[in-house]
Amino acid sequence: MLTAIIVLICICTVLLILVVLIQNSKGGGLSGEFGGLGSNQLMGVKKTTDLLEQITWGLGIAIMVLTLSTYIVIDRNPIGSTINSANVDAAATKTVPGAGLQTPAQQQAAPATAPQSGTAPK
Repeated sequence: MLTAIIVLICICTVLLILVVLIQNSKGGGLSGEFGGLGSNQLMGVKKTTDLLEQITWGLGIAIMVLTLSTYIVIDRNPIGSTINSANVDAAATKTVPGAGLQTPAQQQAAPATAPQSGTAPK
């Protein structure tokens, strides 16, 4: 289902690009530079710009709706999902070097023991 929506988004995007490129710009732009062959003269219909504008809005809205629908379709919390990675497994079994050592604060807090010399204290 997600793949079908993504394909539809790609098709709408390509169509939107083509429709925008066909439209006659307001300021003349490139259509005026190449002999004045705008979309009105090429298509031969006076209301072509209105139709192209409606198609542009329709494709833009379709892309927004399809994009938002992908959020609904995506499975964000699959049942039984676990992270299967060699790095995660290795990190879980590896011990940290120096994990059993005491910090300097712990060494000072420990009571000092006198060296055993063989005689009992008096």
